[in-house]
Formats: sequence, C-alpha cells, structure tokens
Amino acid sequence: MHTELVSEPGDPARPNEDFAAAALPASGQGGVVVVLDGVTPPRDGTGCLHSVPWFVAHLGGALTELTVSLTDVPLAEALSRAIARTAQSHSATCDLSHPRTPQATVVMARWGAETVEYLVLSDSALLVESPDGAVTAVLDDRLSRLPRSALATDTLVDATVRNREGGFFTAAADPTVAERAVTGVLPRHEVRALAALTDGATRWVEKFHEGTWEDCFRLVRKEGARALVERVRSLENGDTERKFLRRSKTHDDATIVYAEL
Repeated sequence: MHTELVSEPGDPARPNEDFAAAALPASGQGGVVVVLDGVTPPRDGTGCLHSVPWFVAHLGGALTELTVSLTDVPLAEALSRAIARTAQSHSATCDLSHPRTPQATVVMARWGAETVEYLVLSDSALLVESPDGAVTAVLDDRLSRLPRSALATDTLVDATVRNREGGFFTAAADPTVAERAVTGVLPRHEVRALAALTDGATRWVEKFHEGTWEDCFRLVRKEGARALVERVRSLENGDTERKFLRRSKTHDDATIVYAEL
C-alpha cells in the first residue's frame, strides 16, 4: 500500500481542527483511512470544557483503533462505539446536550483481501478510483441540499437543521448518528485507489469549480496532495471580491489522505 497524507491549518495561528490517519493491521492485510473535520465552534461557547482539536483527536484515535483491531465490526458500528467512548470521557464535566458540543464530519475506508468498506458523514468526501480510471465521489450531500435561508445564522442552523431530521448530521455525542452515515461495500478488485478530503480541500471542486471530481483525483495522483492544497490556497487568495467564497472563511483547514490499494 502506498499512502500520502497532507493536513494544513487554514490559519497558522489557530490549531488545526482536522484529524487524519492511515493504518495497517498487524497482519499486514488491508488498511484503514480515517479523516475528520472538526466543526469550528461559535464564539458564545459549546457547553464543553474541551476544544474541537481535543474532540477530534479522541474520536479519531478511537476510530482508528476500532477499525484496525475489530475488522469484523462494520464501520457504522465502529463509529457508534467511538462516539460513545468519546462522550463518556467528558460527560461528567460537559453539557453534551448543547447543540454545538464539539463535533466533526467523518470519512472512513477499510479494505481487506475481498472488500472495501466506506462511510461518509456530513460534508467531507471520499473519492474512489476503479482500475479503469473512473472516479466515483461518495458524498453525504444533505447539507448542500438545504436552502440558503435555512443556513442564515448559527442560531437558526442549531435550532432547526443541525443533527435533525430534514437537516444534516455530524458526529457529536449521540452514537445513533452513525446510522445516518452514507455507507457501502465494494468488491476489492473494483478499487485501485482512494482519497479522503475535508471540505477545505474539496473547495477546488465545490466552491471554485476548477474541475470535476475525476480531475481532482488525477491532480492528487499526478502532482500530490500538497499540490491540491496549494492550488486551493491560491484560489482563496485570489477571490478578493468573494465571488466564490461569499460568507465562508477565507482559508479552511485542508486535509487529504491518498491511498493506492
């Protein structure tokens, strides 16, 4: 297996709220990719004593351990267990019912000799390349399908669509959210390589419209994950009139894990 991992904070003065891991089981058979994008907290707090980086480190660490050590446990079950473990670690000190308790998007992939499993929750992406070069984007597009009016303010989002039916879901403190993830299993021989990207990296496709998902994957394969991040940063810096970014932050944490199976 060949892997490449790049993670760059949107602001060097702030902690990176993404998490990424690529792991091999002790048997040497197969592998695992885990990518989380922590949700930047509001200024008026989250009801939690801990930071988003603390949360993604604990959740990501639990996910990496569980997906590698318990290969017979489906990814959604592994996510449910990891959320429960992380919640238990700070339930005595924090208000986990707060709508902005620390939370994250999730992308996971795990492969063995026969199959490739995947899971996507919220607006990060998994790109899967087949042996003939075709690229399929596995997306949880519930957030992007919401009308802009539903996302007008943080207060409105938290009250009406965050982790609610008809809205979108993230990994926070409720283990049952794992049931909402986009999941699937592919035959191993149908997958040549894959890439997991947080939305700071998918901006190249989704905000700046520089190419298709297939173009994005080929860029990472040919020039490397770092090249994609650099192109995104250049586009962000050039969007001085906010034609593409609009109300979004100028720079976001950008993480890419590329793996050739």
